[in-house]
Amino acid sequence: MLEGLMEALGPSNIMYVAIGVVAGIIVGALPGFTATMGTALLLPFTFVLPPGQGLAMLGALYVAAMFADSIPACLVNTPGTPSAVATALDGFEMTKQGRAQAAIVASCFSAMIGTFVGGLTFLFVAGPLASVALRFGPPEFFWIGIFAVTIIGGIAGDSLLKGIAGGALGMLIGTIGISATGAVSRYTFGLPELRGGISIVAALIGIFALPQILEMVSDRRKKDFVATFDRRPGVTLETVKEIVRRPTNVLRSSVVGTFVGILPGAGSPVASLVAYNEARRWSKDRRSFGKGNMEGVVASEAAGNAAAGGSLVPLIALGVPGSAPAAVILGALLLQGLKPGPNFVASQPVLVYGFAWSIILAGIVTYIAGSLLSGGIARMIMIPIRLLAPMVLFLSVVGAFAIRSSLTDVYLMLGLGIAVYLLSKLGFHPGPIGLGVILGPIVEPALVQSMALANASSVAEVFFGRPMSVLLIALTVLSAAWVIWSNAKDRSSDRESERESEMEMEMEMESVE
Repeated sequence: MLEGLMEALGPSNIMYVAIGVVAGIIVGALPGFTATMGTALLLPFTFVLPPGQGLAMLGALYVAAMFADSIPACLVNTPGTPSAVATALDGFEMTKQGRAQAAIVASCFSAMIGTFVGGLTFLFVAGPLASVALRFGPPEFFWIGIFAVTIIGGIAGDSLLKGIAGGALGMLIGTIGISATGAVSRYTFGLPELRGGISIVAALIGIFALPQILEMVSDRRKKDFVATFDRRPGVTLETVKEIVRRPTNVLRSSVVGTFVGILPGAGSPVASLVAYNEARRWSKDRRSFGKGNMEGVVASEAAGNAAAGGSLVPLIALGVPGSAPAAVILGALLLQGLKPGPNFVASQPVLVYGFAWSIILAGIVTYIAGSLLSGGIARMIMIPIRLLAPMVLFLSVVGAFAIRSSLTDVYLMLGLGIAVYLLSKLGFHPGPIGLGVILGPIVEPALVQSMALANASSVAEVFFGRPMSVLLIALTVLSAAWVIWSNAKDRSSDRESERESEMEMEMEMESVE
C-alpha cells in the first residue's frame, strides 16, 4: 500500500492526474458530454502509457467529470448528466439567490469528500464489499428502484399527487422503444428511430434545460440576467466552514453513494437521488429543500462522487464494472494485458493501490481547481439573457446530438422540453418527471427478471423471502411513511401560521379601532 502511495505521488503520475482533471472538468461542464464519453475518448491515449499512469488519468477524468456536471446544473438548471438532477434542485435556486459561487464551492468540496470516502473504501475493503454486492439480484434491484421512487414525495413541489403523476409520466417516457426483456415495440408510433429507445441524457436536457431557456426568454423584458452576482472575498472559506460544521450530511451521503456505487448497474444517478432524499429526511429544515438549501447540493455531489469510487470496487475485486465509465476503465486494463478479478489485488498490489491513491489525489486536485475557478464560473450568469439563452440552447442541442449522433434525440429533447414547460404552468415540477425517466429503465428490467424467477418458485419467496429484499422493503415503507408524515406536518404548521397571522391582524385592527 505504501509503494502504491509513492507511485501515486510521483511527478509523472501527478501530471497525468492533473491532465485527467482538466479534461474531466471540460467534459462534465458541457451538457450531454458524460464521464463515459470522456473516458472513452481518452482511452486511446493510454495505450502508450504505463498501466498505472493510464489508469490514473482515466480515474481523474471520471472524478472531475462527476463534479463538473454540477456547473450547468447550478448555473442554468441544466444537469450535465443524470447524476446532477438532484444537484440542480437546490443549486439553481442558490444561483437565483446570488449564491452561485457558494453552490460551486459546495459542489467541489463535497465531491472531494465523497471521492475520499469512496477511494478509501476501494483501498481497504474492496473484497468484502464486493462479495456483498454479489448477493444483489433482480429482486433487490427492483426494491432499490422502488425505494428511490419515494424520493418523488420530497421533490413533488406543492402537490404530492402531481409529483406522483409526473414520476409516472417519466417512467412511461423511459419505456419508449423495444423492450429489453420481451422484444416488444412500445410507444414508437411506427417510427423506426424510436425503436432503440430514448437517450436518457437527451431526455433530461429537454426536461430541465429547455423549460429554463423558455423561462429566460419569457422573462427577458423583466430582467437582463438570470441572477445577480456580487463577488465577495472569503466565500470559499465560509462555504467550507458551513459544511464542516455539520459533517453528518456529507459523511452520510458519501457512505450511501459508496454502497450504491458498489452495486453494478445502480450508479451515481440513484446514489445522488437517495442521498438527497436522506438529507431532506433528517434535516431540521426540510421545507427549504428545493428552495436553495446547500445541504441538498452537498448530499447529491458527495454521493455522486463516492459512487464513482465505489463502482471501481467490483471492477477490481470481481472484474465486474459498477458503472459505464468503470467499464471503459476495464477495457483499458484488458488492452494492457491485465485481467481484474479475485486474484488481481494479490498479483498486482502496487498497481491497484496506486490506482486507489490516484483516485483520492484526483478528488483533492478537483477541489483545488474547482474552488480557484468558482468565482469565474459563477460570473458566467452575468451574461445577458439575450446571449445566454441562445448559448444554452446551442449546447443543449449539441449535447442531445452527441450521445448517439442522432437528430431524433434532438427532436425528442425539443418536444419534451416544450411539453414540460407547458406542464410547469399547470403546477407540475420537472424533478419528478426527470426522476421517473432515470428510474424506469432500472425498475422495469428488474421487475420482469424477478417475475421470471417467481415462475420457478413463488412471488412471495422471490420478492419477500430474501434478507436484502426484506431490508429494502422496510426502508421503502419507512421512507414513504416519513414523506406522508412530514408533508402532513408541514401542512399543519402552515395552517397554524395562517391562524397566527390572522389573529395578529385582528388584534392590530382592534387596537386601531
